[in-house]
Amino acid sequence: MATQPGISRLLLEALRALDAEIVSALQDRAAGGLTPGQAYAMLHIDRAGTRLTELAGRAQVSKQAMMQVVDDLAELGLVRRAPDPADARAKVVKLTARGLRERAQARRALASVEAASKRFLGDRRYEALRGMLTDLASAE
Repeated sequence: MATQPGISRLLLEALRALDAEIVSALQDRAAGGLTPGQAYAMLHIDRAGTRLTELAGRAQVSKQAMMQVVDDLAELGLVRRAPDPADARAKVVKLTARGLRERAQARRALASVEAASKRFLGDRRYEALRGMLTDLASAE
């Protein structure tokens, strides 16, 4: 009798499958050669601006990796660095008008993946899964 995979393995496999769908959706919707990683990083930038270290933490990448992404986004005219109103020595990353439009595209891509997941599972199972994942994520 084969052993059933554990919940951790199933969650990782589901995450990989979902991530592949998200990357595909981002590639389909991203204009101007924006990579999925760049679009994903833009999702973490607050309207008022976000410090680079905070962005790296949210995206779970190194500060150096995020610095490269931000440099690339700045070169594309999607973000700019501005003084941090809370600390004049620091900078925040802010979206430009074009960056706001690109982020809206990325959000639509993510929403399409969410909608597809909900259609696949059905409303009841989708909401049950959402509740269970919320419980797991908040467990200490």
